[in-house]
Amino acid sequence: MNGSNHKIKMALKAIPEPTLRRLPIYYQYLKQIQAEKKHEHISCTQIGNELNILPIQVRKDLAITEASGKPKLGYRVKHLLSNIEDFLGWNNTTDAYLVGVGHLGSALLGYQGFKEYGLNIIAGFDSDEAKTGIEIHGKMVFPVKKLPDMIKRMGIKIGILTVPSYCAQDLANLMVDAGIHAIWNFSPVKIMVPAEIIVQHENLASSLVVLSKKLAVSMRTDK
Repeated sequence: MNGSNHKIKMALKAIPEPTLRRLPIYYQYLKQIQAEKKHEHISCTQIGNELNILPIQVRKDLAITEASGKPKLGYRVKHLLSNIEDFLGWNNTTDAYLVGVGHLGSALLGYQGFKEYGLNIIAGFDSDEAKTGIEIHGKMVFPVKKLPDMIKRMGIKIGILTVPSYCAQDLANLMVDAGIHAIWNFSPVKIMVPAEIIVQHENLASSLVVLSKKLAVSMRTDK
């Protein structure tokens, strides 16, 4: 196992995942406050009340970023934004490759919002020759067979998988063997990787089930 990768993974495990998921929510709210020029300073109570999160939880989450506030004033908005950006690495853009340029993959290639969070998808790859050799949203699509060499030559560390379940594992193996350190997996199957590789699974079907269940409960309650 690569020593630096292992240390990073251990550090991430020490941070509660719910906290990591809440930090972008705080960030978006603070960006809105900054744009509206309503407040120069903001408190955990204000953030918590607006986002329906307990102020003590907000304080614990923000403490991880080493942000410091002043009594009766709270945090300076621009400094808090900077702390969150530094902590999440959003001020250092990371290049990524995307494999699978179907409907979802094509949409992700065209999403400009990723750059705000430090992610730059620079190219796509696909096994369908009809989809290669063309640009999608300004990003060139290459044959999958070129993926290993291009990962090594460009030093790419993040791979995004938007492929069917039957080929997800093989392509994940291809990425890892070529030097990918982290995989954002949108495929409808859990992939198996070495312990030092970071994987984030996005199960859209599960999210839809949760949404549908909440809607059903809400509709029953309203009756």
